[in-house]
Amino acid sequence: MTALRPEVAEFDRDGRPAPEAVATDGEGPGLVQLHESIATLLASRGQWRQAYQHLRSAFDLVYADQDDQPQVPEQLRREVDRLRREHAEAREQSLRDSLTDSYNRRYLDERLVDIVAERGSMAAGLAIALIDLDWFKQVNDNFGHLLGDRVLQRVVELLQEDLPEGGFCARYGGEEFVLVLPDVTAAAAVEVTEAARLRVERHAWASLAPGLRVTVSIGLAYEPPAGDSSTRPPVAPEQQLLRADSLLYTAKQSGRNAVAYRENGRVRLAGAASGRRGIAEPRVAGY
Repeated sequence: MTALRPEVAEFDRDGRPAPEAVATDGEGPGLVQLHESIATLLASRGQWRQAYQHLRSAFDLVYADQDDQPQVPEQLRREVDRLRREHAEAREQSLRDSLTDSYNRRYLDERLVDIVAERGSMAAGLAIALIDLDWFKQVNDNFGHLLGDRVLQRVVELLQEDLPEGGFCARYGGEEFVLVLPDVTAAAAVEVTEAARLRVERHAWASLAPGLRVTVSIGLAYEPPAGDSSTRPPVAPEQQLLRADSLLYTAKQSGRNAVAYRENGRVRLAGAASGRRGIAEPRVAGY
């Protein structure tokens, strides 16, 4: 096979070599070298996806018609490992909120679709908690936006502590966050969210700025496991988020710094807030 220098090879828009650049006698080792060279050039241009495709093609050629483990060139193995790491890191970053490092709305939407598909295998239900920082505008006005950003970051750290397996926190927008708790009982969901509220209330906020105090209000919507014939049909996550938003309104109107949830058809407040009088009714129907 005539050696092809990658610096003179030409490619189409998808990173494939132009037909005139693929002069080869059909020998496997030569094609492996060709794909490696093309991948190196594409990687130097930052075209990682196309480079990865050529490295995969090289691997396929090496493995073709061989029963024994082939000797993959070490340089090729390192390149594939590097591209995999960079692809994984880029994918993870695209799903993270840049300020708080919690998951973003994109991840929330994608993960909820997966959870719906997995519901049939869950022994318990799905809890979605919508969380809003109380009086956060006053924090920004009185202490500045830079400290406000630090408050958001610290709140996320507190919310993410001691979550059950599979649970995660996502930024919903502004100072609103969502806790998603799959495969939990209703009682466990109330316990987890009330513990998160209490961690925020008891945190040493004055260490960030004298006089600073931060609390959150939480609306918790729970759906029993699929196939539970004793309850109403399951609702979509979007509807469950609307119900969590309605219960968040209840928590706000009932004095803030509280978790509002529904039990046996009645709206309740968790923990110390349960003794408050005059619990506001949700602002939307649908239960």
